[in-house]
Amino acid sequence: MTIPVEKVVYTARATANGGRDGKVATDDGRLDVTVAPPAEMGGDGNGTNPEQLFAAGYAACFHSALKLVARKTRQDADGSTVTAEVGIGPINGGAGFGLEVALVVTLPGIDDRAAAEDLVAKAHEVCPYSNATRGNIKVDLKVA
Repeated sequence: MTIPVEKVVYTARATANGGRDGKVATDDGRLDVTVAPPAEMGGDGNGTNPEQLFAAGYAACFHSALKLVARKTRQDADGSTVTAEVGIGPINGGAGFGLEVALVVTLPGIDDRAAAEDLVAKAHEVCPYSNATRGNIKVDLKVA
């Protein structure tokens, strides 16, 4: 299912040179990094990798969604954190690779576990990364 964007309000641009073993930079110069495969995938690990960049983006975006939903529902998200764990591995008998994600959320201001899990589920419904990945990859939500 495609979720159409009603109006694009911002477009990020990044250019890769060298794929998983090269450089990635945004057009505004705010991000300019060397990328390298991790040692677990046969690389030297002397750079970041696409999975780390995806994890950073997803964690930041999901945390913003979490704070938005908490504010709207008058819940305490102070001191909260989101850690995204992005795994990569073979799919289709080794014919390609796929991703899976675990989002680990800490909500020290919410003592009721059911309320915390409900807040995380609601954030998952509004987060752009969650909307982009829904139905495509496994995304586990965990309240720490």
